[in-house]
Amino acid sequence: MKAVLLAGGTGSRLRPLTKLYNKHMLPVGDRPMIGHAIAKVKEAGIRDVVLVTGRESAGAFIAYLGSGREDGLSITYRIQEEAGGIAAALAQAESAVGPDDKLVVMLGDNLFEEPLQSHLEAFAAQPDGAMVLLKRVDDPRRYGVPVFGDGGRIERIEEKPARPASDFCVTGIYFYHADVFDVIRKLKPSRRGELEITDVNNVYAAAGKLAHRTLAGWWTDAGTFDSLHEAWSRMRRRRP
Repeated sequence: MKAVLLAGGTGSRLRPLTKLYNKHMLPVGDRPMIGHAIAKVKEAGIRDVVLVTGRESAGAFIAYLGSGREDGLSITYRIQEEAGGIAAALAQAESAVGPDDKLVVMLGDNLFEEPLQSHLEAFAAQPDGAMVLLKRVDDPRRYGVPVFGDGGRIERIEEKPARPASDFCVTGIYFYHADVFDVIRKLKPSRRGELEITDVNNVYAAAGKLAHRTLAGWWTDAGTFDSLHEAWSRMRRRRP
């Protein structure tokens, strides 16, 4: 199992802070935001990490994380030359992934309480397809929302719907086999001109191969000032 951490983007919702720093290098508690994703990967027993970021931010990540040796990890860096969506960022990791590898893909601004281990074990037993982690939220209109069919399987995911079909959202934690890169190559850009991760997941959903589990404990995407403050508060309470 490899971890792919996506830490690019413009961080527009956190300006003007992100005019100076990559969003994922902003402090949350006692470490930069990306440090919490690294801690979750390490806690889960994963040692191989691919970190995708923009050219202008790569030096800061390398200065902070280096090769990963201090954390017992092996970190490979890949550069996303221009913004193009989450699926486009994930595509940059392909050259560092073997054909038989399984991946946990995490957005670097997703902070959460529950360990990943049980979810990794569930996906390791899944012979093909993909898996997403869901979380019940107060305002699902802000997120990708699963639409459930017979038997509780996800039929499709609707992105930021005006009338959500459920009060669950798809978190920024995804599990794929290496064939996800074949799926990405067949995508067409959305109306925003980007390759959307929701479209990737909907390919698996349409084939009946999108599994899901629910994330326990607290979770936030830390992409706005309110959610960043929430993450700070929760991490502060966790300190001894």
